[in-house]
Amino acid sequence: MSSSRGGHAADVRVLRVRPRAALALGLASVGGVLAFCWPLLVDPGAVLESTSAPLVFALLLPVMLGVVLAEMSDGGMDTKALAMLGVLSAIGAALRPLGAGTAGVETVFFLIVLGGRVFGPGFGFVLGATTLFSSALLTGGVGPWLPFQMLGAAWVGLGAGLLPRVRGRMELAVLAAYAAVSSLLFGALLNLSFWPFALGSSNQLSFDAAQSTMENLHAFFLFTLATSLGWDVGRAITTVVLVLLAGPAVLASLRRASRRAAFEAPVEFPSAARPSA
Repeated sequence: MSSSRGGHAADVRVLRVRPRAALALGLASVGGVLAFCWPLLVDPGAVLESTSAPLVFALLLPVMLGVVLAEMSDGGMDTKALAMLGVLSAIGAALRPLGAGTAGVETVFFLIVLGGRVFGPGFGFVLGATTLFSSALLTGGVGPWLPFQMLGAAWVGLGAGLLPRVRGRMELAVLAAYAAVSSLLFGALLNLSFWPFALGSSNQLSFDAAQSTMENLHAFFLFTLATSLGWDVGRAITTVVLVLLAGPAVLASLRRASRRAAFEAPVEFPSAARPSA
């Protein structure tokens, strides 16, 4: 395997995104955007009936994620990649309770970012989804919010795998900047999933189906400032600090594991010698 000037092995796309998987990923992402952003797409004057919209999306998202994961693993993930995914998901699930969002401290997103960076966007997408799912099982955090969290984290890993190919200090700077932006966007998306029903309809921070998209967007911005921005900034700071401090060692370890696993090398089984007559 070729090495770069800085001595790092070239990163490997551990999970190849085949055409069918890419189509499923695209459709699931479109569905995910609708699931998160539907309050901003409601026609002014529409009547909001109970909680039907988020519940419908909460039921559809696991199905869409399941289809994507099945398509991406069908012929595109070998046993070595599956083992690496299991190890990183388990580590992420064990790390998350250390912060658990207390004061915005999140200790899991930096691993999703670094894993997606080294092993590619397809692997990053699956890693984000499986890590949040595993941590929810570990901490008892299973609920209608989980599919939204899984998809948001999957997008974080996907984006990390699509970052420009740079090395050294520039790579850490790019990863840190991406970690900050993606952490803030993750928090904003999660807010969108429950904001319409958080305060009722008698507050200037509330969703109002009778208002225009821009008016609701302004109310959502104020809601985020008043409720979760401190936690989102805490998540961003924690992730950036972990990327800068632990990033070089974790990146080197993941790339060393990638070289030793030889993901791109075909698995061959030697044929048994026939006994002589």
